[in-house]
Amino acid sequence: MATKTTFSPQEWELLMAGVMSSGVAVTAADPSGLWGLMKESFAGARSMAAAKADPKSSEFIKALVADFENSETRSRVRAAMTKRLEGAKAGADVKSRSIETLQQACALLDSKAPEEAKSVKTWMRAIGQSVAEAAPEGGVFGFGGVQVSDNEKATLAEVSSALKLSA
Repeated sequence: MATKTTFSPQEWELLMAGVMSSGVAVTAADPSGLWGLMKESFAGARSMAAAKADPKSSEFIKALVADFENSETRSRVRAAMTKRLEGAKAGADVKSRSIETLQQACALLDSKAPEEAKSVKTWMRAIGQSVAEAAPEGGVFGFGGVQVSDNEKATLAEVSSALKLSA
């Protein structure tokens, strides 16, 4: 069974960036304004907190979540994400770089933690799903619109593909 020590510090950082990337990709696919952005950010954080509290979550997932609770680690991951997204010109560029990060995290999980890979990748996709459902798209002042836009649905399909999961 894989643990944090199975991975180098850079590999662990990539996995943590992968956890963040599914939500970032969905948010970039269809930005929801300031209020929507806040709702989507909180949805991603709630998904992580729920995984920590869920007795069915693997120890591997709980270890990833625990590292997000460490401010030094969060700062390193935030810096790594900033570097990955440096020079991104628009939401589509942020989305594609986030999908690329997910592909890299997927390959790493498949090679170094095959027994944990499916549950972690499923969890990463679930984070993106919760972000997509957090704020309605296309309404006015939070009224009207659709819960999950076509762009978000397409991005969730890309997230699933990047993680080698069925949509």
